[in-house]
Amino acid sequence: MKKKQVLVACGAGIATSTVVNGAIEEMEKEHGLSLDIRQIKIAEVNSYIDTADLLVTTAMTKKEYPFPVINARSFLTGIGTDDTKKQILEALQK
Repeated sequence: MKKKQVLVACGAGIATSTVVNGAIEEMEKEHGLSLDIRQIKIAEVNSYIDTADLLVTTAMTKKEYPFPVINARSFLTGIGTDDTKKQILEALQK
């Protein structure tokens, strides 16, 4: 399976994206995925338009991208994380 590039973004690319990044790294190990995880600021997403396979973000975005965008605020609240993980896995399996 080709290594998938996953962008993990928040407003500043530091605090909340670190939490989400850790959760995705755990999923990678648990499910035997091959991921290139990039922790970035939401403003940097356009730099990855041609290479990214998925954007997982805690920031609000109204822009359309050529890859799936998954809201990951559940990783911060602890509510609905299973659903978010399922969405991420489904997006990566496409």
